[in-house]
Amino acid sequence: MPPNTTATTGDKPGKSGRKKGRKARLIVLVLVLALIGGVAYGAYWSISTVRASFPQTTGSITLQGLSGPVDVKRDGNGIPQIYASSDEDLFMAQGFVQAQDRFYEMDVRRHMTSGRLSEMFGKGQVKNDEFLRTLGWDRIAKEEYDTKLSASTKKYLDAYAKGVNAYLQGKDGEDISLEYAALGFTNDYRPQKWTPVDSVSWLKAMAWDLRGNMQDEIDRALMTSRLGPQQIEDLYPEYPYSRNKPVVQEGQYSDVAKAFRRGGATSGSQGTTGATGSATSATAGSAVTSQLAGLYKVLDNVPTAVGVNGQGIGSNSWVVAGKYTITGKPLLANDPHLSASLPSVWYQMGLHCRTVSSKCQYDVTGYTFAGMPGVIIGHNADIAWGMTNSGVDVTDLYLEKVSGNGYLYDGKVRPFKSREETIKVAGGKSKAIVVRQTADGMPLLSDRDDELVQVGRKAAVNTAAPDRGDGYGIALRWTALDPGTSMDAVFALDKAASWSDFRSAAALFDVPSQNLVYASTDNHIGYTLPGRIPTRSSVDDGSIPAPGWDSKYRWTGFIKQNELPYEYDPERGYIVTANQAVVDKDKYPYTLTTDWGYGARSQRITDLIESKIKGTGKISTDDMRQMQLDNSSEIAKLLVPKLLKINLDDKNVREAQKLLEGWDYTQDADSAAAAYFNSVWRNILKLAFGNKLPKELRVKGQCLWVDKIDSTGPVDDDTKVRECGQRDADQAQPDGGDRWFEVVRTLMDKPDSDWWKTPKSGTRPEANNRDQLFARAMIDARWELTAKLGKDIDTWSWGRLHRLFLKNQTLGTEGPEFLQYVLNRGPWKLSGGEATVNATGWNAAGGYGVVWVPSMRMVVNLKDLDKSKWINLTGASGHAYSAHYTDQTGKWVKGELLPWSFSDKAVDASTSDALVLKP
Repeated sequence: MPPNTTATTGDKPGKSGRKKGRKARLIVLVLVLALIGGVAYGAYWSISTVRASFPQTTGSITLQGLSGPVDVKRDGNGIPQIYASSDEDLFMAQGFVQAQDRFYEMDVRRHMTSGRLSEMFGKGQVKNDEFLRTLGWDRIAKEEYDTKLSASTKKYLDAYAKGVNAYLQGKDGEDISLEYAALGFTNDYRPQKWTPVDSVSWLKAMAWDLRGNMQDEIDRALMTSRLGPQQIEDLYPEYPYSRNKPVVQEGQYSDVAKAFRRGGATSGSQGTTGATGSATSATAGSAVTSQLAGLYKVLDNVPTAVGVNGQGIGSNSWVVAGKYTITGKPLLANDPHLSASLPSVWYQMGLHCRTVSSKCQYDVTGYTFAGMPGVIIGHNADIAWGMTNSGVDVTDLYLEKVSGNGYLYDGKVRPFKSREETIKVAGGKSKAIVVRQTADGMPLLSDRDDELVQVGRKAAVNTAAPDRGDGYGIALRWTALDPGTSMDAVFALDKAASWSDFRSAAALFDVPSQNLVYASTDNHIGYTLPGRIPTRSSVDDGSIPAPGWDSKYRWTGFIKQNELPYEYDPERGYIVTANQAVVDKDKYPYTLTTDWGYGARSQRITDLIESKIKGTGKISTDDMRQMQLDNSSEIAKLLVPKLLKINLDDKNVREAQKLLEGWDYTQDADSAAAAYFNSVWRNILKLAFGNKLPKELRVKGQCLWVDKIDSTGPVDDDTKVRECGQRDADQAQPDGGDRWFEVVRTLMDKPDSDWWKTPKSGTRPEANNRDQLFARAMIDARWELTAKLGKDIDTWSWGRLHRLFLKNQTLGTEGPEFLQYVLNRGPWKLSGGEATVNATGWNAAGGYGVVWVPSMRMVVNLKDLDKSKWINLTGASGHAYSAHYTDQTGKWVKGELLPWSFSDKAVDASTSDALVLKP
């Protein structure tokens, strides 16, 4: 690996401010940014500063290390297609081009994955760095690079790093991006060279955000302070297998599964403890509740890589066989739902060998991450593939009994493994921390918060737990904390030419576990579930934190790759993955998770496909695009008929109720009915569930008078205490996703359930049954929207509530207002909603603003790859004033797709800028 070196900084205009006091530097920063914003005085300086970092996209550039010339052809949206004659040249050029467009983003990402954000942004990031150092992503990535990855993968990673460093050579921060120019007035930070491990580490960050049910584990445990076992079970209903079909219906599960279906037993068979089983009884009490509440605060502050810290992340992908398409060949669609970020987490590009041979093996195009070689999702000349998060359970939390510098395990004290980490802080003193982990590699997360340590020392537990001793801590078992081969999988997928190649490549994709759909030019479709997925003993299903002192709760092994579900050319002619259950639990021997998405989106997509097949019989590329934009609300179809039967006294509320008459349940941005219904839905959730959840799950600042509780539960003397919520608005519960659809659907047949009861509040009436609570919610919704949108319902629209803001993920969220103005964009009024196919997600507990989005959309036409279509959330560039910063966003909002050129002829026809990289 190339060593880290520091670029030198020359004497350029505007740098004298660095040698003055902090106040003077900030004043200069204000003036400079005002000029960038367009103030006439000094405009020449500001324009030159902004343009200094724009990439050269025409002419030629000499890059030392290339073995031959490389062509970089960009279309009118700045999307690059790279042509080379060797693999090493191809990936070196990829590194150079991505650094041209996105190096600041790449640099921030690698500082996040290595726990070094404080080096860029100062003491405010120390806590995050402490937690990220405890996880140790970069240490594991280095071990992967040194011991796990193939020689060819290392060669490609080295070439990519060489290309990034060729771009950095001789450049100061302000030559690279506007953000560095801003940082330069408050920080002497200068970018360092890129390393291959920087690229590998990014896969760990991706896996963290797609880690499965860890948040549900925490939430279920926290609920025990306010709710009983049956109440918690009510809030986590069974997956509706009979209504929402799993991914694999006609597929195979290997001989072991066949034995299971005949009644044979296998190790690691499905546990039955659930949310109220033996693991709960072993760890119940204020120990786990207090520890997890504190842990949640730490987790919530960790910057997201691609998602919303595991909450609400979904995706759609489906493939239709040629017998049901207009072209006679398969069509494949994909739109991953991730956090809205600026620039988009995805980077579009093509990687082409002029002649595919053993020397140069790649001809692939699609979406990748800036900072990583290869293509993550896309197609080559033979196959296409898409991904959605499988949601399988690959994380478990353990309550550990701490004893000195050890922990109890099967009656004996084992010593922690420990290491010291030093965190460097821009403008401040370095901080040293000690990271402790168990013998099997589980880091003690609770060490990262002094309050958690104290809680662990004082926490009460029930008699099933061992004596307190020196306290309790929370440790994490996670598959991504073991070195793996996911980087090998990326390159194997990129050159796969058949189903067999695809399955072999997928087997290398150990974390994060993804649903992979497949289509080929020779008219086949398929699905496979890869990943390193643990097996557990019969006493533990992974649904809640487990007692670390009992070996029965440790993982028993991993499911073999040939035992994981897959499906190839199913008779029904299509495969849909949208975070629903992968297989029916009664047809598979292993517990993949207890926390699937509940299938609202997947079943809607299935219904749309089947409706089209029964209608015209054939599906087009544009039909696939239209399906991606479906805004239908499944929960509205259930509730609106009931809401319309409610008798309301207030004429203003009746006026709002009439908006729902004749509504087609479509959540268009200009729909007043959608605005009112979603407000009613939000208020139903708040009244029935939200106000009854513990403070650790409610929105920060939302205060309620609640029954007093102690370590044994509620105090039965009518004593009330004021409790305020502790969660950020986009992470609180009830979030309104399809789990809550299922909760409400189940309770609809229990109109007198205690969940439907809510007390009087001010002039609002109490509710003692379902219909009374619905009436109360309709009243509350009417006056909530009156306050937000005005009394005249003719002016209401869903888009006025449901808005997207795109924010630069560093200085655009934490910087001064004027800097946020420079870097951020929006708002846009969006259609769609939570758990719809067009999943512009919002958190019902926190408000109506857009929290996650279809981060890209693509439709691949396997008959004619040049007729495929794609779009990104933002644009190719990370430079704030580039023409390609957000040039795709307007089309994305409208649901449009761009042409996606692949063949040499199509790429040449779409080329706007051509650059030659010379050796």
